Amino acid sequence: MLFFEKSIPDYLIRKGNLVRLVLFTAIFALAFINIYDPFSVESYLELSGIRLFLYSSFVILTGVLVVVISRVIMYFYSKIKRLNYWQYILWVFAEILVMAFVYSIYVKFILADGRDFMELFNVTMKNTLLVILLPYTILWLFFSWQDKSLKLQALEEKDEPSPKTKSGMIPFRDEKGTLRLSVQQQDLLYLEAADNYVSIYFIQHNKVQKFMVRNSMNAYEEQFRDSRIIRCHRSYMVNLDKVRIIRKEQDGLHLELSIEPSISLLVTKTYVKGVLEAFSSSSSLDA
Repeated sequence: MLFFEKSIPDYLIRKGNLVRLVLFTAIFALAFINIYDPFSVESYLELSGIRLFLYSSFVILTGVLVVVISRVIMYFYSKIKRLNYWQYILWVFAEILVMAFVYSIYVKFILADGRDFMELFNVTMKNTLLVILLPYTILWLFFSWQDKSLKLQALEEKDEPSPKTKSGMIPFRDEKGTLRLSVQQQDLLYLEAADNYVSIYFIQHNKVQKFMVRNSMNAYEEQFRDSRIIRCHRSYMVNLDKVRIIRKEQDGLHLELSIEPSISLLVTKTYVKGVLEAFSSSSSLDA
């Protein structure tokens, strides 16, 4: 039960992967329906050739529309609250239920299928489960493998001794693992989430510079675990070495960075404990 209460991994709601899911599911379903004919429309309605292809294309278009609307809602909802595994499974089941209901109405009332509606719905529900769950499962396994491969690659590169590592250079990679930026830790200020990008702020030539990388804040939070770069807000990570003042205000803790003009980052309740513990730990080490 504890597993299903965990938040789903970031790769399941990454924008690029959501697009891949919609396209792959559409192609898979189109091929599957034309080859296997799971809804039995060819035998019941004497559809074949171009008519079967047109029917299946309409079915796929309807299903794609349901999935697109559902995944857009999921994408924006996840920015407010991350789904756990139970919620994700129920969400997928709801997608299948809606698609099966729409298909049943289409076959019953537009194609004038003579079968009882409930009998038709039961058949449609079973076949929709098959048509949708197969590509969903294949993609879930692929996204998981891809994510683990990128993390393993990052760990291997992190363990390799190099002049950059020794000099304190911090690598920032995109969601595909490609190196986009390296910054001296002493020059790094903070990170800010911006949709499916992360903005990296750092000092260069005594000025604050900004560089955007296509990746998620969760990925960088994992990369910088047990380091001086920690999460202080849903949208921010901060380099604690650049914080000069912590002040308590009515809306919460604020971290003021040691730059001019001054920049202040809010610490939300979720991250207050971790931030204070990190500062307490560094204070104890300094003492």
